[in-house]
Amino acid sequence: MDIPNAFLGVAGQPAQEAVAAALGSTAEVWEQLVQWLAQQGVTGQEWKSSGRKYGWSLRLQFKKRNIVYLAPCKDCFRVALVLGERAVEAARNCGLSKSAMQLLDEAPRYAEGTGVRLMVNSAKDLATVKKLALVKIVN
Repeated sequence: MDIPNAFLGVAGQPAQEAVAAALGSTAEVWEQLVQWLAQQGVTGQEWKSSGRKYGWSLRLQFKKRNIVYLAPCKDCFRVALVLGERAVEAARNCGLSKSAMQLLDEAPRYAEGTGVRLMVNSAKDLATVKKLALVKIVN
């Protein structure tokens, strides 16, 4: 079951306090990921919404390239990446877990690349996110 974005139907960009409240116990994990990405050079940040029925997500960029989208949900968050052909090949060779490889294999293919979506429920889920983000940064 897909967990909905915490800010469905919200017209304006969510306040930091509202994001933290929605994330609950994963707010610290969200911050850890944002800080780690900043250490990798992913410093551009912009809140985006494709409309009220989709909610809000934080787009993180490296040199104007979109690296990841973080979507707050209730007590967790979704990480979305679009990997080009080279990045998919690199991801297959970066030591992903069996479940992450299956996720990559089953991910939808778009003109822009392969769309990978992961749910983060705790800090242990960050290992795969970090590997894929590094692959995206380099490729």
